[in-house]
Amino acid sequence: MSGRQHRETEMARRIRAKGLATGRSSAQIADEIHEACAPQFGTTRIKGHRLAHGIALADVIEQVRALFERDAKPQPGIGETLLSAYESGLKRPGPEYLHYLCTVYRVEPAALGYDGPCICGHGHRMPGVVGGEAPGLHGAALATPPDLMAPSPHPDQNSESEEDENILRRTLLALLSSNPNVAKLDGPVLGACEGIRRRMDHTLVSATVSPAMLDQWEEATLSFGRQYTTTAPLRLVCDVLLELSAVRNAMSRRQPIDLQERLCRMAAQLSGLSGMIMINLGDHRLARSFFRTGRTAADETGDRALRAWVTAREALVPLYYGDAREALNLAKKSRDLAGQTPCAAQAMAPVVEARALAMLSGTESKKEVVDQAKRALARARNAFSHMKANDQEDVAFGYTEKQLYFYQGDVLTKLGQTLEAEVVLDQALDKYQDHIFDQTLIRLDRAQCRLIEGDLDDALQSATEALRMLGPEYRTDFIMRPALALEQAVMARDAKHPKLPAYQEQLRSPQLALGEGNGGA
Repeated sequence: MSGRQHRETEMARRIRAKGLATGRSSAQIADEIHEACAPQFGTTRIKGHRLAHGIALADVIEQVRALFERDAKPQPGIGETLLSAYESGLKRPGPEYLHYLCTVYRVEPAALGYDGPCICGHGHRMPGVVGGEAPGLHGAALATPPDLMAPSPHPDQNSESEEDENILRRTLLALLSSNPNVAKLDGPVLGACEGIRRRMDHTLVSATVSPAMLDQWEEATLSFGRQYTTTAPLRLVCDVLLELSAVRNAMSRRQPIDLQERLCRMAAQLSGLSGMIMINLGDHRLARSFFRTGRTAADETGDRALRAWVTAREALVPLYYGDAREALNLAKKSRDLAGQTPCAAQAMAPVVEARALAMLSGTESKKEVVDQAKRALARARNAFSHMKANDQEDVAFGYTEKQLYFYQGDVLTKLGQTLEAEVVLDQALDKYQDHIFDQTLIRLDRAQCRLIEGDLDDALQSATEALRMLGPEYRTDFIMRPALALEQAVMARDAKHPKLPAYQEQLRSPQLALGEGNGGA
């Protein structure tokens, strides 16, 4: 322990001793430790609670692990290093870890320095593991005692807003439980998503947060972008929309212009990310609505690169759901918005143009269409080479090399240029370590190449293997559309092919219900 840490601990120990002697609660002592130590040592609120209980990092970790075991969940990955990062303010706990830390300390998220209510929707003033101030147990498996009040809502938060957030929290808890199959993208969940988006729209047209809180929200936004490739879409959309709702609450009153701009940027990014996830879930109508909200927020920032990014991402809705001409128009609009600014949209928009051209022309493309699409791909590669390094590594808010390879291969497949397409698709697949959606689409594109070449055996074998690797939480309408199209194309050539039944068995797995979305509605 460094001298600075030793002095911090000694000061906290004295405050704790005096507080206990005068009958103060642990939460009151934690507040006093934070107020006294923060100016000198930067002591955060969450660290103040641990010091108020007089326990070490290892004690908190063991208590969190015990709670996971009690709730019949797998052992968590949290360790002393991660908890120390929370206490130093370098990281923000996710919804699940925050829930259990609140349970350990028997306080609400705000007492630990985090905005918004907990995902469980309950108060945490029930007894947890630390101390013995009252008998009983707290946990998601237990009902909330009638005498406990929920955390005070934001003054601008109405009952409708609270109910939408609670629906998402219940869905999130169901996904985190030992039986996640009970959670579906049904009417109430879709209604909650739309309600949060609609209120954000209202706030944007009608509307002081601390810079530190904004820093935390911005880090959370970037974190959600990183999770885009590794987290099941229904789980992620709950997290993202709860964060968007918290940002909306902050925007409900006008902030200083610099803070307002940062809030609008986060609103645009979170709305755009929600639209991307809705595409993956198969709800193209709600996806378009979120992108429209994202455009409204991005316009408030005046940031051409951000506005172009939202528009380029929105172009994927008509691209995937049947209106290639509209996708082409939106891609050109995105390119115009980006102008000469090196940004993700400069690379993304030409790729969408090329994909739309390929869809409009089909595999029997004329030479001029093929050349036009290839010129667009060349513009995309040139723009990518001028992007900032961090944007080249951001799969959600930037544009990565693996995405560039994948979409280039997809364009060549749709143009019928199978030899080039297979080489590029193989390169793309080699670069993917995550994002099962893109990996599956790449494998289906490779199967399509084999089909175009007349090799039905290999096409069906590749496609069957692609679906076999796809978990039930990813079998959404979005991913099954191209798989069903491949089935139709095979049947048009040979409806009695011996490998077709095995593919159809994978295609019509009963597990498709989870998170299926209603994109075909």
